[in-house]
Amino acid sequence: MAFVITDACIDVQDRSCMEECPVDCIYEGDRKMYVNPLECIDCGACEQVCPASAAINPVKLLGTSGEHHIADNAAFFDTVLPGRDAPLGTPGGASRLGRVGADTPLVARAP
Repeated sequence: MAFVITDACIDVQDRSCMEECPVDCIYEGDRKMYVNPLECIDCGACEQVCPASAAINPVKLLGTSGEHHIADNAAFFDTVLPGRDAPLGTPGGASRLGRVGADTPLVARAP
């Protein structure tokens, strides 16, 4: 995974990052956006247009203090989310899938 979206995105969901992403790898949960770790090409286009301060970061700059963000983004694709039958996996593009309408437990619990 090249980039990760942190909890600074919760309830912001501006979607500028989605529009700018050349590979359509940013997916919309209920309260937060998520970068698919297998689809991201590390271009940085999303980071430059993000209106939420420090919401999108390169994984290499997060360090150990950001490991929960990395795990949370991966969990969005690897675990069964509320209201779904199976993990999202790698759908091959967010625009084809549309809004997921569910979040990881970490985001769902956030105030």
